[in-house]
Amino acid sequence: MILVLRALGVGDLATAVPALRALRRAHPDRELALAAPAWLAPLVDLVDAVDRLVPADGLGRLDTSVGRPGVAVNLHGRGPQSHHMLTATRPGRLLAFANPDAGHHDGPPWRADEHEVDRWCRLLAWYGIPTDRTDLALTRPSPGALPGGVTIVHPGAKAPHRRWPAERFAAVARHLTATGHRVVVTGNRAEQRLAQQIAHLAGLPDHAILAGRTDLHHLAALVAHARLLVSGDTGIAHLATAYHTPSVLLFGPVPPAQWGPPPDRTCHEVLWRGPDDGGRADGVPHPALAALDVPDVLAAVERVERRAAVPAPARSPEWLPVG
Repeated sequence: MILVLRALGVGDLATAVPALRALRRAHPDRELALAAPAWLAPLVDLVDAVDRLVPADGLGRLDTSVGRPGVAVNLHGRGPQSHHMLTATRPGRLLAFANPDAGHHDGPPWRADEHEVDRWCRLLAWYGIPTDRTDLALTRPSPGALPGGVTIVHPGAKAPHRRWPAERFAAVARHLTATGHRVVVTGNRAEQRLAQQIAHLAGLPDHAILAGRTDLHHLAALVAHARLLVSGDTGIAHLATAYHTPSVLLFGPVPPAQWGPPPDRTCHEVLWRGPDDGGRADGVPHPALAALDVPDVLAAVERVERRAAVPAPARSPEWLPVG
């Protein structure tokens, strides 16, 4: 068995897809188990490389039923905690970045400034496993009862200083609706109030508020068949990358050179007024994000749609999400 640790979130899993696929190709006859949060299971299924999900929330001890892996691979971080979590399973071999504090001297040195996709590809390349950093696609779910061609506005982000102001998201949603976009507002359960605020300011109907009403599988399907995504630097942006869905992404404070979509893809446009000056306060947008205004985003939408030549979708019946 090959045990891979990546006990993080949606974007973290999406950026590890090229590495996971490389491990699958290198070891086609061995079970590949991924230690990750159980709630990521619908997305793990769409990677189409993992045989088993081992529930892991953070860097606690793994369940002993995971078994002793022949190879353990740390795609979680630089260590030492993540290294220790894997060495506790007594693997035959550990593939990880060098970390003397964890007693691991093999592996390449950690670099803080590289893109998250390239980081894990470089790790595997060190151990002679070829990777393809462009192998980012996820299996495309069937839309089922979901409507195609919606424009998704996703205002949430895990950290408050990575959230663009709600009134600006609302202004964008209002303008896009007026120009023929069928706008929906997404988010998790904790972001329902934020989504309601934006929908109210934008004049959107209640059925356009999908925050807290879609599970991860349905969210992936929604993105896969969407017309456009407008969001900050958060997990849903990586789903747009996986499905080549046109997107306008607002970055701050982390530069897109570390977490953004491939720069050669014209269907994605990244807005960033960096660099990170460290001058943020919790609860307010980072200065690099606050510097972006509504006209900046609307102009980016026009550029993306012009390049993608996206036709306006036909109106479809009202829809309530499943799940």
